[in-house]
Amino acid sequence: MEEIKVSPDYNWFRSTVPLKRIIVDDDDSKVWSLYDAGPKSVRCPIIFLPPVSGTAEVFFQQVLALTGWGYRVISLQYPVYWDLLEFCDGFRKLLDHLQLDKVHLFGASLGGFLAQKFAEYTHKSPRVHSLVLCNSFSDTSIFNQTWTANSFWLMPAFLLKKIVLGNFARGPMDPKMADGIDFMVDRLESLNQSELASRLTLNCQNSYVEPHKIKDVAVTIIDVFDQSALSLEAKEEMYKLYPNARRAHLKTGGNFPYLCRSAEVNLYIQIHLRQFHGTRFAAISPDMINAEELEVHASRQDSDDDQ
Repeated sequence: MEEIKVSPDYNWFRSTVPLKRIIVDDDDSKVWSLYDAGPKSVRCPIIFLPPVSGTAEVFFQQVLALTGWGYRVISLQYPVYWDLLEFCDGFRKLLDHLQLDKVHLFGASLGGFLAQKFAEYTHKSPRVHSLVLCNSFSDTSIFNQTWTANSFWLMPAFLLKKIVLGNFARGPMDPKMADGIDFMVDRLESLNQSELASRLTLNCQNSYVEPHKIKDVAVTIIDVFDQSALSLEAKEEMYKLYPNARRAHLKTGGNFPYLCRSAEVNLYIQIHLRQFHGTRFAAISPDMINAEELEVHASRQDSDDDQ
């Protein structure tokens, strides 16, 4: 039990990366919590958005690995927002506060849906350069909960936790997946009633992604072949929505592959971000890219300009 919480990697992360708290709304109770690691000279970092049950800590393995390779990584936790427009407006203000013009977004489950909605919200003045969508969805109706979305705020915390835990895998599984679930249960316990209720409301209130507004955004879809909270129909819908997206499939990984299959997920993120090396949208410090790779990207840019 709690293998991840006592692991050297997690303790190293907690002791070396400070947690920042930022308020960007007029309402002082809306606090964004985030870990910002890696070279601050990078102006187009990758930002991680957690699922309903997650906090900023759930991506600690991505923060450690990617910053080790020279990337700037921000992992965050949302304040209490009750509707998507309010969330998008708050997130835009956060990017303004951090002086980030454009970013890459990695979203897991609800985080992926919010990432798509934010890209859509800012499509006239784009703030999202690319998306990595992990076990995510494009239409909230797949959960068949749109009719209860407006009553989550009334429910006590224990009932909300029970709803979320109902989507966690049960039965025999490998130790790493079991450790990942234990860690997510621990993170879920740290969320209060309004945090949980607001996330479930965003997850289930009637909304869908309009793909024509984000057709110019580079997308990678990461999903798993084993049991997860997403139905096969939801995955197929994502492929249809983004026909040109890169697809990264994991044989196993359940709902939380970034915890229990972190090496594979980190590799897929690295491959996704590599296409921007040598451009002003690189999430990596130029010093960490070898000269040969920079040359390849420069010549590719020149040929793109010629066309």
